[in-house]
Amino acid sequence: MSVPPPPPTLVQPSPEKNPGPPQPQKRRRRLWWHRLFLGLWYRPVEVMDEARDRSAWSAAVLLCLISGALGIVSVDAFRKQWAMDQREALELAAVAEAGVLLASLALGVVTHAIARTIGGNGRFEPTVSLFVVLFWVTDLPRLVLATWLPHGSTLVQAVAWTTWGFGYLLAILLIRGQHHLSTVKAAVAVAVQMLTSLALLKLGPVR
Repeated sequence: MSVPPPPPTLVQPSPEKNPGPPQPQKRRRRLWWHRLFLGLWYRPVEVMDEARDRSAWSAAVLLCLISGALGIVSVDAFRKQWAMDQREALELAAVAEAGVLLASLALGVVTHAIARTIGGNGRFEPTVSLFVVLFWVTDLPRLVLATWLPHGSTLVQAVAWTTWGFGYLLAILLIRGQHHLSTVKAAVAVAVQMLTSLALLKLGPVR
C-alpha cells in the first residue's frame, strides 16, 4: 500500500501526482528553544519549515513572560510604583504578565480562526504557538531598547517599524505554510492582528 505524499512545506513545492516510490522519512531532530529563537532571525524559512506541525507552547509562554517583563520595566508608572511600594508593584506586574499571556493567545487564536475561515487547513496548536513565538521574537529588540531609551526616540521608533515589518513577513510565511494558503490570503489572515499590535504595542505604549 502506497503512502500518501506529505503536504507542501514552506521550502518544498507541492508534490507531483506521480512522485515515484515513497522515500523513508527521516527522524526529525528536536527543535531547541535557542535554535528556534535565533533561527527565526537568520534562517527563518528553514526554521519554520522544521517547526511545522509542532506545537511550541513552552517557548511561547517563556517569550511572553520575558517580553511582558521588559515591557513592564520600560513603563514610567511601574518605575514610580516600584520606588514607592515594591510589593504592590510586583502584584501589578503579575497582573500585567497574565494580560500579556492572554492577549498573545488571543492574537494567535484569531489568526488561526481567520486562516481556517478563508480556506486554510492547518492545525490549531502549531499555528497559535508558533505565531506567538515569532510575534515576540521579532519584538524583543524594540523592548530591550525601550528599557533604556525613551519610547519616542528615533532609534526606538525605527527599530519598531523594522521589526514589525519583519514580523509581518514571517507571519505571512507561517500561515502560508501551516494552512497551505496563497500569499495574499495569508497576508489577509494576519493583517488585523499585526496592525493592532503596531498601534497598541509598538507605536502607542502606555506611559
